[in-house]
Amino acid sequence: MIHWQKLFEDKERQFWLLHTCGWIGFALVYYLGSFLHDMRNIWLFVILLNAYAGWLITIPLRYLFRYLWKLEPWLMVLLALASSYVVGALWAVVKNINYWEIYKHGYRPDEWLYYFSNSVDSFSVIVCWSGLYFGIKYYQLLQQEKQNALKASTMAHQAHLKMLRYQLNPHFLFNTLNAISTLVLIKENETANAMVSRLSDFLRYSLDKDPIKRVPLEQEIQAIDLYLDIEKVRFEDRLTVIWDVAPDSRQALVPSLILQPLIENAIKYAIARTEEGGTISIHAKFFGQDLLIEVADNGPGANIVDGQLQRHGGVGLPNIRERLQSLYGNNFSFVIAHNKPSGVKISIRIPYQVGQDANQD
Repeated sequence: MIHWQKLFEDKERQFWLLHTCGWIGFALVYYLGSFLHDMRNIWLFVILLNAYAGWLITIPLRYLFRYLWKLEPWLMVLLALASSYVVGALWAVVKNINYWEIYKHGYRPDEWLYYFSNSVDSFSVIVCWSGLYFGIKYYQLLQQEKQNALKASTMAHQAHLKMLRYQLNPHFLFNTLNAISTLVLIKENETANAMVSRLSDFLRYSLDKDPIKRVPLEQEIQAIDLYLDIEKVRFEDRLTVIWDVAPDSRQALVPSLILQPLIENAIKYAIARTEEGGTISIHAKFFGQDLLIEVADNGPGANIVDGQLQRHGGVGLPNIRERLQSLYGNNFSFVIAHNKPSGVKISIRIPYQVGQDANQD
């Protein structure tokens, strides 16, 4: 089975295919146009021989035009017309010889100028061939530029996503290392070792998962469990976590580590700021064609203006919005609101997708 797309991706093969088909088309049109003139096989043979001569004689033009392509436009056009006229005149001579030698059985004209008769018609055909050559080459150049621009845009888009994903709040790492150091000082070596192990697993997950691809929500839950286990060592009984994840939403695809900044914010601004601690609840469910995710806390709340938290220096929440925008366009929502009776509630709506990530190769 011929793969036509691959056939046309090879420019060398594409030229020979179009070049050959073009001259076959010329022979067919010429024969049909002169069908009433002569229906004998000898006339068809002369036409095919002329088309073959045109096929051969225009090949050098291709290599000449490659050089002309690098010149100034006006000079390129002038030299292309001049070379087309020379080739057209030469083709006219070949066609006349074929006509006289084969069709007229060895006829010879009295004047040598007769060899160049019909050169204008031949020149017109060669000019059409040249125009098609430059037109197709220009089209290929435009397509290549579009592909290069698209590739550059895709690479920039991927780099932007990676930058957003890897801008994790360093306070978590610093606080965790300080907590481990404290545990070592007070001889809680077993707890410190468990904390190091969880930190290693969480960091491995965060580095291994490509931020451009999406993962099942189940994997995100496992990573967040590692993160929360680390934080529970720091806050002990002050941190309570409630999971409410519908079974049919666990295989839904979500951006990797999309929940971690939300939970980190809740711990930083709700749990850490109250002596009695607090509760973080994570809900996820499938509704219609969407996956709905909600992260809420019962902390002291925050100042929310036009759906934006009025906090300085934070990059987690703006990064989430940008990542969602990059991955889903306008088909998502990211809402920050007051929780009742107190705290902050963040709701995310994204398309419900399962199976292999559409962004994966």
